[in-house]
Amino acid sequence: MTSAHDLTDLVQLSRTLGEPARRLAILAEGNTSQVVAEDQLAVKATGRSLRHASAADFVLVSLRRLSEIVDDSAAGDADVARYFDEIEAEQGMRPSVEALLHVVCVVDAGATTVAHTHPESVNALLCSDRAEVLAGPPIFPDQVVVMGRRGLLIPYSDPGVVLAREVRARLAEHAGEWGMPRVIYLRNHGLVVLVSSPAQALQLTEMADKVSRVLAAALALGNVVPMTDESAERIDTRDDEQVRRTALARATLRQPGND
Repeated sequence: MTSAHDLTDLVQLSRTLGEPARRLAILAEGNTSQVVAEDQLAVKATGRSLRHASAADFVLVSLRRLSEIVDDSAAGDADVARYFDEIEAEQGMRPSVEALLHVVCVVDAGATTVAHTHPESVNALLCSDRAEVLAGPPIFPDQVVVMGRRGLLIPYSDPGVVLAREVRARLAEHAGEWGMPRVIYLRNHGLVVLVSSPAQALQLTEMADKVSRVLAAALALGNVVPMTDESAERIDTRDDEQVRRTALARATLRQPGND
């Protein structure tokens, strides 16, 4: 079913995120998605590896159907399972349980590409009592340019409809204070980036990995000293940094053999 859509960049993103040396996801961990039509999201099927992804490993889900399930407080896992049964019967594969999370990122935050990974560096902090530093004030300028001034930290929630509802509620709160986040951190779970292209998804994932490694090293030496609000705002609004941000947004994924 997904063969009617061009998933070349989504597949390349998935394979890149799954490269063992990057330590972002192993086995069937993580999932990626891309909006392919007004009401259609291509999302990785459950049990499929990012490392070995192909277009045949993605299924199409209805943004409307899954968003309505998230909105309906009376709906639960059984309702999700029934819809996923329909998908499996039609397309031969079952969507990842995190398809609902991807749908919320698209419908509520306006993303067109979503990447969810379990980076070792990020999870080391998310599984500690210092997870708040990830969503706190930025610590260096490039973090601001790529990721914005604040990420969103979500308490651990049961993957699926419970997590999707928690993210939907907290996205609205965060938007009122900081605007829509580009990065969501899930305690004891992993990382989600909300972007407009596969290339940006890789950029944000790589920057989140770097930020986490720097934070861990800083904490090992003492306390984290973040940028001041004034300094972060200055970087966020400088004309030259806006030019750099625009250039990054226009970047494309390099295909194998194009180096």
